[in-house]
Amino acid sequence: MKGVLLVNLGSPDSTTTKDVRKYLDEFLMDERVIDVPYLLRAFLVKGIILNTRPKKSAAAYKKIWWDEGSPLIVLSKRLQKKTAAHTSVPIVLAMRYGNPSIKFGLQELADKGVDDVLIVPLYPQFAMATTETILVLAEEIRKKHFPKMQFTNVPAFYKHPDYVRALGNSIKNHLKEKKWDYLLFSYHGVPERHIKKSDITKSHCKIDGQCCQTASPAHDYCYRHQCYETTRQVGDYLGLKEGSFSTSFQSRLGRDPWLQPYTDQTIEKLAHEGVKKLAIVTPAFVSDCLETLEEIGMEGKEEFLKAGGEEFHVIPCLNDGDEWVKTLARWIDEWATQN
Repeated sequence: MKGVLLVNLGSPDSTTTKDVRKYLDEFLMDERVIDVPYLLRAFLVKGIILNTRPKKSAAAYKKIWWDEGSPLIVLSKRLQKKTAAHTSVPIVLAMRYGNPSIKFGLQELADKGVDDVLIVPLYPQFAMATTETILVLAEEIRKKHFPKMQFTNVPAFYKHPDYVRALGNSIKNHLKEKKWDYLLFSYHGVPERHIKKSDITKSHCKIDGQCCQTASPAHDYCYRHQCYETTRQVGDYLGLKEGSFSTSFQSRLGRDPWLQPYTDQTIEKLAHEGVKKLAIVTPAFVSDCLETLEEIGMEGKEEFLKAGGEEFHVIPCLNDGDEWVKTLARWIDEWATQN
């Protein structure tokens, strides 16, 4: 029997410092998030970060927390429920970090009699800290607890025409009654070394402004290329004029080089250059979360207005929008009808 496991990032169980610390511990101790040797990672996370960051992060979560709970969890549940209504295939939701766990989700599918699972990482672009860590953990759990299950996964869908259309229409519908001068595509950042580690050719990725434009098998796993290609394809779909939009990267951590240009600096630069009405979309996420609601919607807006901007339009993620739900259901049905 076939079934689907939707997997998103995850969230703390509450806004208490204790729950945020627990969540950050699981998240940051993932070797594909902070990819340094275990002892150094443990020193950085448990010895430094977890002694300072949980309180600050808890305060940020409190700003965006809904009565129903974490926005990311609530929106993911809505997506799961609405998608399930469009297909007869059982669909279960899981989180890479926090609850409900991937093991919990697989157990729920097993209890329904499912032994053939389509794993859907809810990330349009591939990255070792997102899609890869989901698939690796799911496989470890399968081998240990569900050895008779077989897995298929939805590959990065950043350039799938259905996704480009859904994202493009979402942007268009949100901005149709708003005036804007510039559209910024802000993606979650990753360290530059992650890009090079994911290079299956071991030689193509140089992050030099040219490698992402030169065809290569490396692009199948290159987060940077996939982000720029998302921007390009959506820009083409919307008919955006050259110079009216660009790509940036947010949420950097630590002192190592991360993908540039940085979103916060780009927001200020655009305001200083005379952009008065800025629209911003976050295509690395399909569900609104701390990084979109607080980092962009609150901090980013404050930075833009302080730098001289006048209007700051945050375009919601796809969330549980009807076109995105139908797209996801169609992909699931296509898989389910295969032999």
